[in-house]
Amino acid sequence: MKKTILSITMAVVFGSFASAATEPTEVVTKAVKTDASSVMWKAYKVTGSHTGLVQLTEGNLMFDGTSLVGGNFTVDMTSLISTDLEGEYKEKLEGHLKSDDFFGVANHPTSTLVFTDVKSTGKNSYEVTGDLTIKGITKPITFDVSIYGNKATATAKIDRAEYNVRYGSGSFFDNLGDKTIYDEFDLVVDLQF
Repeated sequence: MKKTILSITMAVVFGSFASAATEPTEVVTKAVKTDASSVMWKAYKVTGSHTGLVQLTEGNLMFDGTSLVGGNFTVDMTSLISTDLEGEYKEKLEGHLKSDDFFGVANHPTSTLVFTDVKSTGKNSYEVTGDLTIKGITKPITFDVSIYGNKATATAKIDRAEYNVRYGSGSFFDNLGDKTIYDEFDLVVDLQF
């Protein structure tokens, strides 16, 4: 009899722990403050590099409690600017980057990122995989995100060639010499939400 009561008690106790552990919690979506957030790019060539910004038009991060579980973002590609040049050279670079040689913003005015998998890698740190769409081409990318309070930072390397952005690429054209532009560029994202 004592064993039966003990068995029933343990089943009730462990059953309630198990059901509490599997009970779904509510996912909260937090809108990103686009005017207080920034997306910085840095691209590299044999003779140096260029830096600039592009503007978020909208973005959301999704949390289950304090854990990041999702996100989605839209970038206005027409807002792409260079921050390392001035005057005529700045205008020429920006015009070229917006042309069909690069991002073709007349036909592809936005780029998007949708998180597909989020893994915790430590306190406030995550490895995120997402579908990045540039020029109508969607490819998976993986990058790191850190969350602190109402701020998030992310860094990512993007291979432009995967999105048919091949101008000056040594992977596709021979004998470019010092005109070669490397395929990978960096994004550094600072978000407030």
